[in-house]
Amino acid sequence: MRCPFCGHDETQVKDSRPSEDGAAIRRRRLCPSCEGRFTTFERVQLRELTIVKRSGRRTPFERDKLARSISIAIRKRPLEPERVERMISAIVRQLESMGETELPSSTIGELVMKHLKLLDDVAYVRYASVYRDFKETDDFARFLGEEGLSEPVEDGR
Repeated sequence: MRCPFCGHDETQVKDSRPSEDGAAIRRRRLCPSCEGRFTTFERVQLRELTIVKRSGRRTPFERDKLARSISIAIRKRPLEPERVERMISAIVRQLESMGETELPSSTIGELVMKHLKLLDDVAYVRYASVYRDFKETDDFARFLGEEGLSEPVEDGR
């Protein structure tokens, strides 16, 4: 493993242990050249996935990109990082177990929405607003009504 600080080719593993959800191995490493310390995670990858975008462009699936999009939706929400990490791992396992090497981006979006709905309603609506490309407040109102997330507000007039 290359050192992220100085670029040295060899680093030493000082400690290995399973991650919180058991889906990865957490390794503490030390660079003998600059003595920098860092952590890596090793995960099982069942197959290489390619994502087919709406435009038809193909890109390799990136777990980190999935995690970043979810972290935007859950920002400032009272969620334990372990639950979020378990959700991300579950989504990745579902994608890998579909048996396909190429998946439409819509499949990922729908899976994320399904999992976020179970995790946190606010994060679910935030993600949906970007994924479904809401343009105005009526789009939110329609979506919330369809999903049964809001009670109709009566106008007291």
